[in-house]
Amino acid sequence: MEGTITAHDPRAADVCALLETHLELMNRLSPPEEVHALDVDALAHPSVTFVGYRAGGELIGVGALKDLGDGHGELKSMHTAAAARGRGVGSAIVDHLVDLAIARGMTRLSLETGTPDGFAAARALYARRGFAECGPFGDYVLSPWSTFMTRSLA
Repeated sequence: MEGTITAHDPRAADVCALLETHLELMNRLSPPEEVHALDVDALAHPSVTFVGYRAGGELIGVGALKDLGDGHGELKSMHTAAAARGRGVGSAIVDHLVDLAIARGMTRLSLETGTPDGFAAARALYARRGFAECGPFGDYVLSPWSTFMTRSLA
């Protein structure tokens, strides 16, 4: 799919609308205490680089890279608009964020996603992009609702 991925302000109106859709989906698939999505203020933090994928001027995907320190980054807030799913948007965003992490000298990139069936496509996408299951990292704790994945960038 033709489009561009660039840094975006998570407070922009169309970004907020897509993030709201993302949060609604996460809350439908997991109990509230198991939703680890960042809110707009957290996505605007200096440790986070937030990007959007636009095709024909329309925002159809978002994702973020959070710097955890010590060469470790985390993928956050990955979401593709329902109408654009299956067209390579998620893969393009993951690849962009991996390249950005490498350019910043990170040596490991990790993520947390859900275990319910509604997250199967996300888990498969991450596995295709070189991520493998691992244990909890950062502030996460083991949970039956979470799948943790990581990838070496070295």
